[in-house]
Amino acid sequence: MTRTSDLSRPIRAAAPKRPVPTLRPHRRDIQGLRGLAVTLVVLGHAGLPWLAGGYVGVDVFFVISGFVITSGLLREAERNGSASLRRFYAARALRILPAASLVCVCTLVGCRLFASKIRYEEFLHDALAGGLYVMNVDLAVSGTDYLQEGGAPSPFQHLWSLSVEEQFYLLWPALLLVTWKAVRRPWLRVLPPAVLCLVSYVLSVRTTAVSPSWAYFGPHTRLWELGAGGLLALCAAAPARLPRSVAAAGSWLGLSAILASALVYDADTPFPGHAAGLPVLGALLVIAGGCRPSPSGASRLLGLRPATWVGDVSYGWYLWHWPLLVLVPAALNRTATLPLSLQVSAVALLPAWASLRLVENPVRFRTSLRDRPGAALGLGLGLTSGVVCFCLVAASFPPTISSGVRSPALAESLAAARDPGDRLARLVSTAGNRLPANLSPALPDVKKQRSAVYRDGCHVGYGATRSPDCVYGDPASREVVVLFGDSHAAQWFPALDRVSRDNGWKLVSLTKASCKTADITTRSGGSAYTSCDTWREEALRRITELRPMLVVAASSEAAEPVHRMSDPSREWTRGYERVYRRLARDAGAVAVLLDSPWPKGDAVECAARHPLRLGECEADQRDAIRSPTLRKAGETAARRAGAEVVDPRPWLCPPRGGCPTVVADTFVYRDESHVAESYARALAPVVREAFRKLGLA
Repeated sequence: MTRTSDLSRPIRAAAPKRPVPTLRPHRRDIQGLRGLAVTLVVLGHAGLPWLAGGYVGVDVFFVISGFVITSGLLREAERNGSASLRRFYAARALRILPAASLVCVCTLVGCRLFASKIRYEEFLHDALAGGLYVMNVDLAVSGTDYLQEGGAPSPFQHLWSLSVEEQFYLLWPALLLVTWKAVRRPWLRVLPPAVLCLVSYVLSVRTTAVSPSWAYFGPHTRLWELGAGGLLALCAAAPARLPRSVAAAGSWLGLSAILASALVYDADTPFPGHAAGLPVLGALLVIAGGCRPSPSGASRLLGLRPATWVGDVSYGWYLWHWPLLVLVPAALNRTATLPLSLQVSAVALLPAWASLRLVENPVRFRTSLRDRPGAALGLGLGLTSGVVCFCLVAASFPPTISSGVRSPALAESLAAARDPGDRLARLVSTAGNRLPANLSPALPDVKKQRSAVYRDGCHVGYGATRSPDCVYGDPASREVVVLFGDSHAAQWFPALDRVSRDNGWKLVSLTKASCKTADITTRSGGSAYTSCDTWREEALRRITELRPMLVVAASSEAAEPVHRMSDPSREWTRGYERVYRRLARDAGAVAVLLDSPWPKGDAVECAARHPLRLGECEADQRDAIRSPTLRKAGETAARRAGAEVVDPRPWLCPPRGGCPTVVADTFVYRDESHVAESYARALAPVVREAFRKLGLA
């Protein structure tokens, strides 16, 4: 077995049988290509609508990195007759670690000051993962969907691409040096890295179909992109001899391929897989077109000073822009709109330029470090250790997110009350403005709570057309209750499950993400939500077979019909009525739960930023009703169909004023629209009383 210490020694490259053309150490067109790549990434992250595929800039970066690093190893082998892994990693440490360490520390300070306090522990974890260059593996394991992230992303998330590069360079230089030593014929030396790239490409295509997060973040699925640049460097003599016209045409074609992928791709494009081939091929064509001693075509355009200046600051711009995009809106207490994001992205050029002039270049070109690999490696180890120590110290001083004052226990108060509804109304009206010390569960755990319908896979996702057989309460009972609707029906499951158990009912759950109870085809992901229509029909058929004594129907009032409505109020009313009449025909009774009031944004995140000023998070009742049109339509349709209407607004809001985010010791909301599981569970006595008054329990 080869020891690491052996690989750190210079390895003599076998002398080639014919001269290898000298590779130009500095290419202005490549620097301009870097500028283009980072611009695509930054504008894509800022949310520019016609540049949804800007993420392909990372793939261009990978190709550039593979080409430049491999070219550097080749130049060293030509110049010295050997190449040293020790010198290679020392150079990488000087180039990458100073700026990255600075950004990690500054970002963590920003998180402490401005970001969600409940996610502070998560941010510390991400800072460690980024500082140790395993961020991509961490994201892949957690199943993060980088292109369709729903919640607020981590300000360290962008470090995944640096992690991929550093993991690639643990393998690639050693493979090249061993190949050069073992293989005598120059053309055969390309085969081992080429086979490795081919295997990685196949894995990328296959993994994209079965595990998108591993496909996007995995080092094994991204290796071929960096390797493609390395293979081009190994074969750079061929494009250097291309006719000028061919080289120019290839560079223009490559530039067009990169821009086309950025413009055409979006969050729904299966990526990387086959789709990554277009930007990778484009980058290869641009770099190959500039291999001639006198570049032409797109290479000359990319070599212009504005493009190369952006290329010079590209590394710093990439490092700084993402944390600022995440943290600045939080610091300003504003929503991250497109104009604000574009302004923040432009401002990020300032710290990028400053870090280049004050940190990157002074360290990278310092003679005492550049000529002494041991000192450079020591500096790199010190910087990494410094980031780790900073995170560990920061973890010892978590931010305060409670007032220190205890509040009554909501669940116990309602369970012991003679009139749970009246008791709840008093607690809602007297809700405090601060997080109580005995908040149950603690604020960081509110989002983690999921009822049985989520844990058991009974609340089905967007692609499903049928719900599994999910039975709760008393499975042996002949008295059947059905919960029917979308996630705003599923949010009441904890209360209904408790009521069903207490009354000896069998509870059947039929809920699907964003699928309205109205017989109206809505839009999801930019297209018709036909799987919802199929699921709804199947659910209604099963309700017919069950003949339940009670159906509780509910759905969110946030909906976009796929076809434009000439009279929305009338058409939505008819859509609801068609379904509610079918339910009334097949069930003993139907209770239509109107949509719950919505908070002002993500209530948990807001409370974490303002734990002692919860009024900042309260929505006025007029704003808490998401769609008065759909609300009125659902209520009218329910009454026409003979269904009972239950309005949950008094359960969450006082008669006047804002709707609180905390009632007694319990947080009300899970996110920007859903009731928290603990709150719904505590309201079981109130729900039971409401059903009893309607003669349903």
